[in-house]
Amino acid sequence: MKTADADILVVPGLGHSGPGHWQHRWVDKIRTARFVEQDEWDAPVFEDWVTTLERQIFMATRPVILVGHSLGVSAIVAANRNLADTKVKAAFLVAPPDVDEHPDVPAATAPFKGLPRDPLKFPSMLVASSNDPYCTVERAADLASAWGSDFHIAGDAGHINAESGHGPWPEGLLMFTRLMGRI
Repeated sequence: MKTADADILVVPGLGHSGPGHWQHRWVDKIRTARFVEQDEWDAPVFEDWVTTLERQIFMATRPVILVGHSLGVSAIVAANRNLADTKVKAAFLVAPPDVDEHPDVPAATAPFKGLPRDPLKFPSMLVASSNDPYCTVERAADLASAWGSDFHIAGDAGHINAESGHGPWPEGLLMFTRLMGRI
C-alpha cells in the first residue's frame, strides 16, 4: 500500500511530540499524515485518549495506518479491543513504555496500566531500543509477541525521540516503508 492511499494517523505519547521529533517531521513530509490530537497531553485520561483515537479512525475516509510513539502505542493497543471490522490496515509501534513494571515510567502513565495482551487485529511492527529508559528490550519483545507484532531492535536508541537524537530518524522511515509494503 502507498501512503497516498491511506490516512496515516500519528499518535504521540505523553506531552505530545516536540517540534524536532520524528513524528512531526513525518507529518510534515507525508501528505496524508496527521496527528491524533488529545485534549490533555500531560495528564492523560485513559477513556478520553482511546475515544479520541477511535473517533479519528471512524472519521477517516480511507484505510488507516497508525503510527504510535510511547504512550501513543498504549492508546493504540487499548483501542484495539473496540476495532471490529476496522479500517485499520497496520500499526507502526515505537518505544512502548512498560507502564506496568518499569520503575522510571512517569506517574502520568498510570491510567494505562493493565493493557490487554490480545493480538492486534491488524499487522503491526514494534520497534524498541536496547537502552530505552522506560522499557527493557526483553519486555518490549514480550509485548510484541503478545500483540502479534514483528519486532525490531533499533540498537542503543534511548526512547527513540528528539532527546535521544532521533529527529529525522531515516531508519524508522525505512522500517515503516517495509510495513507499508506488507499490506
